[in-house]
Amino acid sequence: MLAISINDLSLSYGTTPILEKVSFSLEENDKLGIIGVNGCGKSTLFRLILGEEEPTQGSVYLSKGKTVGVLTQEGAFDTGKQGQSVLERMYDAFPHLLVMEARLAKIEPLLKNGDAGVIREYTDLHDRYVREGGMEFRSRCASVLQKLGFDRTATEQSVDTLSGGQRTRLALAVELAREPDILMLDEPTNHLDVATLAWLESFLVSYPKCVMVISHDRYFLDRVTNKTLAIEHHRAKLYNGGYTKSMEQRRIDREIAERHWKNQQKEIARQEAYIAQQRAWNRERNIIAAESRQKLLDKMERVERPQDAPRAIRMKFSEGLASGNDVLEVRGLSMEYPQRKLFCDLSFLIKRGERVLVIGPNGCGKSTLIKLILGKLTPSAGVIETGYNVEIGYYDQENQNLTAENTVLDELWNAYPTMTETDVRNTLASFRFTGEDVFKTVSVLSGGERARLTLAKLILSRMNLLVLDEPTNHLDIDSREALESALEQFEGTIFTVSHDRYLIDKLATRILELKPGDAFAGDLLDFSIDRTGKAYTELCEYKAARIAERAADASTSATTATVSSGKEQYLKSKQAAAEARKKNARIERLRKECAELEQELEKLEEELFGSAASDYLRAAELDARKTEVEERLMEIYEELE
Repeated sequence: MLAISINDLSLSYGTTPILEKVSFSLEENDKLGIIGVNGCGKSTLFRLILGEEEPTQGSVYLSKGKTVGVLTQEGAFDTGKQGQSVLERMYDAFPHLLVMEARLAKIEPLLKNGDAGVIREYTDLHDRYVREGGMEFRSRCASVLQKLGFDRTATEQSVDTLSGGQRTRLALAVELAREPDILMLDEPTNHLDVATLAWLESFLVSYPKCVMVISHDRYFLDRVTNKTLAIEHHRAKLYNGGYTKSMEQRRIDREIAERHWKNQQKEIARQEAYIAQQRAWNRERNIIAAESRQKLLDKMERVERPQDAPRAIRMKFSEGLASGNDVLEVRGLSMEYPQRKLFCDLSFLIKRGERVLVIGPNGCGKSTLIKLILGKLTPSAGVIETGYNVEIGYYDQENQNLTAENTVLDELWNAYPTMTETDVRNTLASFRFTGEDVFKTVSVLSGGERARLTLAKLILSRMNLLVLDEPTNHLDIDSREALESALEQFEGTIFTVSHDRYLIDKLATRILELKPGDAFAGDLLDFSIDRTGKAYTELCEYKAARIAERAADASTSATTATVSSGKEQYLKSKQAAAEARKKNARIERLRKECAELEQELEKLEEELFGSAASDYLRAAELDARKTEVEERLMEIYEELE
């Protein structure tokens, strides 16, 4: 059954188009991902659907009786009632149930009077209260809050005291608990750790109603969505499938459209040449033929040339001198505050060229670890040592290294005063700061623009160790892919905190997980990656195996011999798999070599008994090579048996 239908929706501010003729429809159980570069109109589309903005033309149709819930980036910072607790804020999402509760509480004492009217009202109201979820909405609120990282203490905390990330998670919790018929989420994955993201994905996948989500998290989109709306050049096109599938279809569509346009241009050129030739001959029948062909050409429906994809940012990190082999060593590191311990006894050594991704739940101390490494904080215990000739380039997720009063141009130029204005502008242009954009002050920039400006400053610094704190936050998908490509090409060492599982999967050669859980001893899991490009997937497989083994150990009799640790079993199975892969690869190489040698042997014999039969020197060379080939073939045949 149809849940929502959008027909020819357009919006312009004066002569500036924002969206043009956007049309799509969704069924009740559809999960739609909305993608596009920052500023393309994704959030504007939400506002048009909600009626917060009036479209220039077009219409929005919601099926009768459908409820709508929305999480916006701005709405997360609404503090609500003064002094209200987190749990109270959740309950306020069910005003009709609270009203019914108050009425039931008011008339309940009157039941003892035996008034039939009161009894009937109480019974009807109580039945409605139960039917609409009154008996479980409080437990549902508590459960959702727990899954989104709010413990019992946090639920009693005043909303006024929450951080920006906590308020975002609270706003998300409110909408998830309400379970509306159409759930609209604008960047719901911001400020969520990996474990919470996994829970949210499972929740939305099993959510039986319509979901519309704006997100730059490709892993999340692939897991959750079954349709994708791509907004580009003010237009929108609907594709079946999640992000990866839709991107492949977009690529194919663009190639087909480009081919159609080129073919039509060739046909137009051919027809115009024919018309010109006929007119040049200038005889009556030629002129008639030219005019006839011109009429056909004028009636031809012209194919528009496909517009180029929005220009992605371009970046390449400027590496300094090579560091020593040992880049960063941490020994016995602990950090705690008077009321809270973050982590204890961390030790690890990072070698040159490693790409280390740090993950863990929110609040476990990931950003604190970075600040300790940079010397911005003093540890409670332990030692941090950087190696020989290490030069650190730092990316701050809050972009606090920007000066609010500076223009974009001045911000970069002040950092690198020896650069020419042309070089500064070219650098900014590669990060999509063009024209008048360079004269914007930093204070008015969006989160994505601030992130791009910070990256522009970073790539010009000559470093050999990149320390990055959530570098993909606020970046659109194109910018994330450009950053990933630049990091892959960087020949120095990378130490990055991130919740972006797509980035972790693609980039990491090693993962450090803080507070990995009860199945692992200590506050740190140090995991080396074997399958490049599948880092996060490999970590999940290992953790699942370890947790499963721990559960099996718990059910085994105490007298049962101690089994090998999960890590050892995992390493053994991984080693066996690696050996099998090596063996298969070697067999394939031998077969290929065998085929090549057999072909060479045929050619040697053909020449030896043909053109070289009377050339003794050449025949001797061929015979010697023939012997070598035959001996090698015998070795291969024996190994392949």
